[in-house]
Amino acid sequence: MWTMEELVDRVRAALAAEYSGAPNGRVRDLPDRRSIRWYSTIGLVDRPLGTRGRNALYGPRHLLQLVAIKRLQAAGRTLAEIQAELAGAPEEVLTEVARVPADLLSGDPSPAPEATTRPPFWKAAPAAPAVDWAFPTDTDISFGTPDVPPPPADPGVSPAPGTDAVLTGVPLGLGVILLVPGALHGHLDRAELVTAARPLLDLLASRGLTDRRDQ
Repeated sequence: MWTMEELVDRVRAALAAEYSGAPNGRVRDLPDRRSIRWYSTIGLVDRPLGTRGRNALYGPRHLLQLVAIKRLQAAGRTLAEIQAELAGAPEEVLTEVARVPADLLSGDPSPAPEATTRPPFWKAAPAAPAVDWAFPTDTDISFGTPDVPPPPADPGVSPAPGTDAVLTGVPLGLGVILLVPGALHGHLDRAELVTAARPLLDLLASRGLTDRRDQ
């Protein structure tokens, strides 16, 4: 397993051979901490495999997901299109899109974290997260300072009052992103949300509150 810094280094090495870069200045050539967390929030990248101290740990599937995202962005695909294609995609699809050299996937990852007798962190009383509402131009959004988001909620159980629910971001177009609690299942839910949100998008656009460059 790799730390986030080691993961980004492998993304850089995988893209070095054949990568033309992002088609415009609004998308970063390489992901950073905030973009990786955002991709995890919207289901494009899996959650970390574990932690060592304060460091989140990642594996080969995370590398395939990040390289695949960047290759599709370089081809001019929007994040919403990439989300529809890659969210929950099997490893065979990711391997075909990412084209990561085998030596980077097998490499020399860090050893697995040592077993600990401490209780799981999610059993502790939840603390109010620090939220950064400043939206960067690449839709890289930070939902708090910890490296590891809480584990996914059981879709059949509603969160208890006063606790924090896992949020899923749904790009609606025009730079507008809808945050909903829990996870969406299937592309039909997203399509229905985009259709239902059209009057809201029109209103926001009329007030100058959208990014019309997405049109």
